[in-house]
Amino acid sequence: MNEHDEHDEREDRDCDDREALARLLPAPAERELPREQHLRHKELLMRHIDNDRDNGRRNRLRRPALLIPATALALACALTAGIALGGDGGDGGNGGTSPKMRPAAALLHRISDAAGERKTPPVRDDQFVYTRTKIREADLTSGKAVVGPLKEQETWATQRQGPMRKLGVSRIDGETLPINAELGDTEGTPAGLSRPTYRWLSELPTDPDKLLAYLYAKTPHAKERERDQAVFEQIGTLLGGMMPPRTAAALYRAAAELPGVTRAPGARDAIGRQGLGIAREDTRHGVHTEWVFDEKDFTFLGSRSRLTKDLPYGKKGTLLSSEAELEHAVVDRAGREPGR
Repeated sequence: MNEHDEHDEREDRDCDDREALARLLPAPAERELPREQHLRHKELLMRHIDNDRDNGRRNRLRRPALLIPATALALACALTAGIALGGDGGDGGNGGTSPKMRPAAALLHRISDAAGERKTPPVRDDQFVYTRTKIREADLTSGKAVVGPLKEQETWATQRQGPMRKLGVSRIDGETLPINAELGDTEGTPAGLSRPTYRWLSELPTDPDKLLAYLYAKTPHAKERERDQAVFEQIGTLLGGMMPPRTAAALYRAAAELPGVTRAPGARDAIGRQGLGIAREDTRHGVHTEWVFDEKDFTFLGSRSRLTKDLPYGKKGTLLSSEAELEHAVVDRAGREPGR
């Protein structure tokens, strides 16, 4: 064993020690809010799973204390785990990445570089961000995962910054409904993780380490969910929309530092488009979530989640959610389609 290998082993042991210490710390307090309506169906689905685990009580959402005592320890382990042996599997040039970087991290760095070079139209606070997607997801309200048909969804998300009682409009298979403020927000829902406006996104830290620390602090804590998985899925809810290029680039580099993130060969979105896959599995919860990117220009195509073990509400391999991003634009009025 050479000196470099011994150094890596020492770092792994240190990381294990930090994780053990983190598990000894008291768990953060939790507080509950009723079920909210989200722009992102995947986020809603994942929280349904959390609620199903919580003694069978459904239709309730958990919101945690914003800071956790082990944040610094988790970040230290994430940074230590960010470099490992192996190339990137051959998807083009190295994009300035280290030859010893994990394959998933190397790919995320190239995706980050591509995202940082994209152009986005200006977005005013009085406008709406339009998104058209294809979605397919499991309904868990019966206690069993019942996978529904593929549907087309359009959303018009208001970009106003203050607390808003009406967040926009959603149209699914031709049926148009308002997107109301989160239940419990009597003054309205402000811009934030659950309502990511373009201006709010532009104010996030663009340093990947600072952004990752922010996400660990602000991501809602769900009972029994791995903390790293919760942050990975939180990043996933932000992908694909209208976003400042620098913010998008920072999000992908922050994701590259998460432990447990891997490549996902053969990844496909909701309409079957195959691309480059980035995935993470919540081994405690038995959920595998992957992101799909175009093989040529690294644009975000969509996402997919499935069960990796038999659970009371579904068998191993059951699809939980899938999504395909089709169109994004900026419009002046809710309900107006781009170009009309």
